[in-house]
Amino acid sequence: MSLHPWAEIQSILRRRGYGLGSTGPLKDGVDGNPGALTGAAVLAELLKMERHQPAPCVAANEITPRVALELVSHEAIVLEAYVDSVGVWTWGVGVTDASGHLVERYKDNPQSIARCLEIYIWLLRTRYLPDVLKAFNDVLLSEAQLAGALSFHYNTGAIGRASWVKQWKAGRIDEARASLMEWRKPPEIVGRRTKERDLFFDGRWSQDGKALVIPVSKPSYRPSFRGAKRVDISAELMIALAAAE
Repeated sequence: MSLHPWAEIQSILRRRGYGLGSTGPLKDGVDGNPGALTGAAVLAELLKMERHQPAPCVAANEITPRVALELVSHEAIVLEAYVDSVGVWTWGVGVTDASGHLVERYKDNPQSIARCLEIYIWLLRTRYLPDVLKAFNDVLLSEAQLAGALSFHYNTGAIGRASWVKQWKAGRIDEARASLMEWRKPPEIVGRRTKERDLFFDGRWSQDGKALVIPVSKPSYRPSFRGAKRVDISAELMIALAAAE
């Protein structure tokens, strides 16, 4: 766990619209400096709260903690560069050179979870969110709809040409539900597509605040799923989101 200055944590909370008095996330010891570990615990608790309802100051069509977490829960995190199933060097939360961020620099050079999330949030905001908003003609999406659409686009890169988006905008909801599930190659992706469909159309979230962190097997540089661990990334994610504001 990174050590986060208490002033930085207070700043994050203020920007998200939380009071710093006797109620809210900082109700215990708000006037003092309880230390970095307690501060990290506050961020983790805040993220748990926002998994159930948005922060008071979250704007429409904004990447919230649970939007970001939902996508990570489908992707996992790999701290150093690896070769994916089709031979492409990849790192972090499914990042490749195609993103504009060169990833072979992380070969045999593992990074922190915080660094992986920093680049991931940057990509969501600069590469993927604008495409999603354009595809929906800047329609005001719910938090769940934004998360489902972002996850689909992060995986396929096809939000601009997907027929299900056009059908949904035309009010043909049943057709749109069925069309989204046509994006089912390779077969292992069906579980993810199902969760994206259930989130976009029914508001059913699947993440729990944790992410799968997977090591790299060498000399193959393939992900080693046998060594994978589920890790609470709550505090690191809040820091990454705040740093990108």
